[in-house]
Amino acid sequence: MVECPPFSVSLKPSEESVVDLDFSEEQVMLRDTARGICEELSPSAVVREMERDEAGYSAPFWQQLAELGITSLGIPEAHGGMAWGALEMAIVYEEFGRSLAPSPHWASCVLSAKLLELAGTAQQQESFLSGIASGEAIIVPADLEPKNGFGAEGVQMRAAKQGDGYVLNGTKIMVPFAASATRLLVLARAGEGVQDVIGVLVDPQASGVTLTRERNHADDTLFQVDFNKVAVNAADVLNAAGFWTAWENAMTHSIVALAARSIGAAEAIHAMTVDYAKQRVQFGKPIGSFQAIAHYLADLIVKIEGAKVLVYQAAWAIDNGKPYEKLALQAKLQACNVLRDASATGVQVHGGFGFTSEGDPQLFFRRAKHWQLT
Repeated sequence: MVECPPFSVSLKPSEESVVDLDFSEEQVMLRDTARGICEELSPSAVVREMERDEAGYSAPFWQQLAELGITSLGIPEAHGGMAWGALEMAIVYEEFGRSLAPSPHWASCVLSAKLLELAGTAQQQESFLSGIASGEAIIVPADLEPKNGFGAEGVQMRAAKQGDGYVLNGTKIMVPFAASATRLLVLARAGEGVQDVIGVLVDPQASGVTLTRERNHADDTLFQVDFNKVAVNAADVLNAAGFWTAWENAMTHSIVALAARSIGAAEAIHAMTVDYAKQRVQFGKPIGSFQAIAHYLADLIVKIEGAKVLVYQAAWAIDNGKPYEKLALQAKLQACNVLRDASATGVQVHGGFGFTSEGDPQLFFRRAKHWQLT
């Protein structure tokens, strides 16, 4: 059976802007730290438990992320962050994906933090970025709506002007970890144009806000959030000028971490399947010795490694001020497709056990499709 050595990537800047595929000592330590936390505090038993938990993430796991500064990884130093780059975030997210670790880290510490950095007022940045960095504040985006798309035209929830603020009416879906959030970062529409899409911060406990748990095949912690005449003060409105552009930039920047998560998950299910193929004996031989199995697994590792290079190239481009938008989108698409293929093959090679709730392959398979769509 074909096996490849572990992939180790660090795309460090150089004067010639050459992509250097070596980890620095600090990056190796970061990877090992993240892997250790996930192995200790987010094994598959915890992943299963969190599927049935209202919060959806482990408090000890989150506390450990905060204590070790991982919640502050990409936040500016001026707001208590470590100000590390997209590459370090990708390293951490590869480990999150390897263990399927559930947490509001991406929603709060990556996407929402980046949006506040780009479009938040000075007061909002001062109030919330330091809290996100410490793990004490959790801010999650509420952008998707029933039967609407991902673009600006998909934002149809109305924000009616009232004095210096707004009143919100409408529904958001697939809002992650809303019950645990300090604030919801809600996208709404104050007019008909792209420039009229605004961002506002809403307390999920505010009058007129109703949370309803949504179920999906991945059993992620998602909520439908209904807004009925919810008042928003002017202080909770993000900078309106160019807000949609800021949202797109923050999202494109942040999806590289999601791509890295898919790569970690693909590596994990592939390794799990290789181990099973070595142990499962049929016709007097390990099933991994049969070409029908071995070729599948060999082809998969080539796809995984290729997608991984694309992910780290996108992260390198972000950190080095190079054009990254196409790379980020390609990385997200390719990494999620590879995870989908790897998890489907893993389930098939494991046979009937792969489909059962007692087995781990189905944990990866169920998430793979959802991660393709989000």
